[in-house]
Amino acid sequence: MKMFNKKVKMPKDAIWLVPGLRIKRWFALSIVGSILAFVGVTFVFKLEPLYYIVKKAKELFHIVPPEPVGILFIFVGAILFLLAWKKTNISMMEVDSAEERRKRKSMGEVLYRRMKLDHGPKIVAIGGGTGLSMLLRGIKKITNNITAVVTVGDDGGSSGRLREQMGVLPPGDIRNCIAALADDDDIVTKLFQYRFRNGEGLEGHSFGNLFITAMTAVCGDMVTAIKESSKVLLIRGRVLPATCDDMKLYAKMEDDSIVRGESNIPEAGKKIMQLCCEPSDCRPTPDVVEAIHNADLIIMGPGSLYTSIISNFLVKDITKAVWQSKAKKIYVCNAMTQVGETDNYSVSDHVKTIFDHVRMPEIDDSNKNFFDAVLVNNYMPRNLAEKYEQAGSLPVEIDITELRRLKVEVVERNLLEDNREGLVRHNCSKVAKAIYYWYKRAVKK
Repeated sequence: MKMFNKKVKMPKDAIWLVPGLRIKRWFALSIVGSILAFVGVTFVFKLEPLYYIVKKAKELFHIVPPEPVGILFIFVGAILFLLAWKKTNISMMEVDSAEERRKRKSMGEVLYRRMKLDHGPKIVAIGGGTGLSMLLRGIKKITNNITAVVTVGDDGGSSGRLREQMGVLPPGDIRNCIAALADDDDIVTKLFQYRFRNGEGLEGHSFGNLFITAMTAVCGDMVTAIKESSKVLLIRGRVLPATCDDMKLYAKMEDDSIVRGESNIPEAGKKIMQLCCEPSDCRPTPDVVEAIHNADLIIMGPGSLYTSIISNFLVKDITKAVWQSKAKKIYVCNAMTQVGETDNYSVSDHVKTIFDHVRMPEIDDSNKNFFDAVLVNNYMPRNLAEKYEQAGSLPVEIDITELRRLKVEVVERNLLEDNREGLVRHNCSKVAKAIYYWYKRAVKK
C-alpha cells in the first residue's frame, strides 16, 4: 500500500500536453498550413512522384486546371502558417517577464501559469489607499481577470496639489493600484513609484502622478490615460476610477457640524455620522457597472472605512450594481481602528456603518445583505508597537454575537505580516488566499 502514497512526479516537459496553453493549437495550424502549401507546390510544378500521390485529389477538380488549384493551396497554406507563427510568438512573448526570467522557469511552466490566471475568477476590488493596492498584489497571483475600482475623493499631498492646480482626478491611489498589478521587480514600476525629494515644484510629487497627469492632458481624459499608463507597466487586469466627476467629500459629524475635504475629515477629532459628496449625483466611470454585473467575486476593503471604502458607494449606480450583482461578496475589515474615523469601532460597527450608507429605497434588503461575509484578522503580535496605543489606535474587536445577528458570515484568519517591530501590516498573500478559499467554498454551497 505504501506505493500508492508516493507522489508521482510529472516530467517537466509533459506540461506541454496540458490543455489550454494556446500553443499546441497554433503548432497544429502551422503544420496544416505547411501541408497545404506543400501540396500546392506539387500541383504547380508537377513534382514526381509526389505529383502522382495527389493526382487523385486533382481529379476532384475536373473543370479547374491544376495550376490555379495549386496556387490556391499555396496561398491558403501560407496564410495559415503565418497566422500560426504569429500567434505562437505572441503567446510565448507575453510571458517573457522579468519575474519569470528571474525564477528561471521553463516556458511550459510559465505558459501553464498564465493559462490558469487567464481562466481565474472575475474579481472586482473596490476601495482605495494602501489597503486596495495591498489586496491587488495578492489577488493578481490568483487571476488576471481583475478590475480595481478606486475612490477619487483624495485631496491631500501630491494628488491634492495636482487636483487643484491641474484640474485632474487625484492620481495617487490609481498610481498605487497600477503599480500593484504590475511586476514589482520591474525598473519601470520602481520609476513609476519614485517620489521627488527636492526641486522647486517637484518636491513631494511621485513620477507616476506626474506621468498620469501628463497622459491625461495628451489623451484628453483620465480613463484613457490610465489605460495607456497601464500598458507601460503591462499590468494584469485594469484600474478604473469610481467616477470621473470632480467628487469632493464632506462628513456630517455627531455635533451636527460639517467637515469638508477628505484629508480634513479624520483630523476633525469628531465622530462621523454620515459621509456625503458633492455633486451628490456622481456618475460611475464607464465599464465599472458592467464589471460589477459580470463579476464572480466582489471584494471591499481593507482601507479607511469612510474615505476609502464608503466613498465609492456614494456613487449611487455603483451601490445599485453591487446590490444587483449575483457575485459572491466579501468585506475585508481593518485590523486596527483608525484615529479620527473608526475610534473604538468593533467589526460589527464597521459592517453596520457600511450597511447604513448603502441603503436604497428601490432595493429590498430585507432578505439579503450588501455582502455575504466579513474577513477579519484574529491574531495580534505580542509585542504590539507602542505607537498604536500612543495614537489611540486599537485592535478591532471581533464581536461574533452581534455579527451573527447581522446575518454576516465571519471568516477569521491570521492576516498579518511577521515582523519584529510589532507593526500591524496585512500580508497580501495571506489575505488573497483567505478570500479565495472562502470564495471556492461559497461557490459549492
